[in-house]
Amino acid sequence: MTVTETAATTAPVPPLAARATAIGGSPVRDILAVTARPEVINFAGGLPAPELFDADGIAAAYRDVLAEDPGRALQYSTTEGEPALRAALADRTSARGLPTGPDDVLVTTGSQQALSLLATALLEPGDTVLVESPCYLAALQAFAFAGARVVAVPGDDEGIDPEALGELVVRERPKLLYTVPTFQNPTGRTLSADRRAAVARAAAAHGLWIVEDDPYGELRFEGERVPWIASHDGAGDRTVLLGSFSKVMAPGMRLGWLRAPAALRRACAVAKQAADLHTPTVNQLAAARYLADRDLDAHVAKVAAVYRERRDAMLAGIAAALPDGSTWTRPEGGMFLWARLPERYDTTALLRPAVDRGVAYVPGAPFYAGTPETSTLRLCFVTQTPAEIAEGLRRLGTGLRG
Repeated sequence: MTVTETAATTAPVPPLAARATAIGGSPVRDILAVTARPEVINFAGGLPAPELFDADGIAAAYRDVLAEDPGRALQYSTTEGEPALRAALADRTSARGLPTGPDDVLVTTGSQQALSLLATALLEPGDTVLVESPCYLAALQAFAFAGARVVAVPGDDEGIDPEALGELVVRERPKLLYTVPTFQNPTGRTLSADRRAAVARAAAAHGLWIVEDDPYGELRFEGERVPWIASHDGAGDRTVLLGSFSKVMAPGMRLGWLRAPAALRRACAVAKQAADLHTPTVNQLAAARYLADRDLDAHVAKVAAVYRERRDAMLAGIAAALPDGSTWTRPEGGMFLWARLPERYDTTALLRPAVDRGVAYVPGAPFYAGTPETSTLRLCFVTQTPAEIAEGLRRLGTGLRG
């Protein structure tokens, strides 16, 4: 038998799982790949400003843990996370009004992993998940991979509409509600205290899990902090709070966490064992050392002050850049501004002309679980200087007007 004959009779490899071919990649990642040229002013990414990382402080933390106990720092760790880091996270959470002990916390490899673990632990194929409209894109991906049926909750510039939520909970019988209530991605809006209380009441009344994702909450520029949904009466036994160091320390460390009721937290730990055993030990110990030796809150305040200048620069130039009849959000913190152009505009079709003029944004359509609003777009304002923002908005105006 010849090589040719052998090849001709070889059976094809089995196909990929249906979910692997049905779920597309991240449009944001695709845009970043296209707009990597240095001359492009990139409002598309959700990346923190690298020049503001406390590189010296983080490097010192790594040096210290590696010098003092390299065997531990480079060894396997427990799935739940390093005790020193879990204790520090519990203390920070308690200080912000939500009593928390170390055993309430599971350390994850970025808060994105927390979403995947929760999808594994909570969702069966066909379960219904409620999300905001629009919604954080990677959450939509995580729930879709789990085979969930994702339903958008109507809202307005203040976020989820509590009445619409109540109606959907009764009609759809969802397993969970996912929300980013503070400086939401992609809109930058913040859910009011009254609406948070209404969400908590709906969950308590109808047996609903709440996944409260808070990666941006510490990046407040103005206004008063709004308490977590998890702190409201009736929400404590059904709310999972997600946090992350990606926006306040460094995303490359890939450190997130979840605070959850005991049974769900244990289920997530089992899912994590199957996924990656544990989050890298040296990263956890370095973060714990940084929290012990440095003032993270002071560092975040410096970062937020710079981000506020950049937000103000974007707000100052946005009216001239967008077509007449456009509207946009005014975030009190975070990283994003959301704009809605008149309905005749298609921001997906307009992206290429904008990139050709040296500026990029993210079209709004991928952020919708239901019918997309194709005239929307997301702008990230934190990675450019005010001068670069002004020039980027000038280019954006030229691109949108053809």
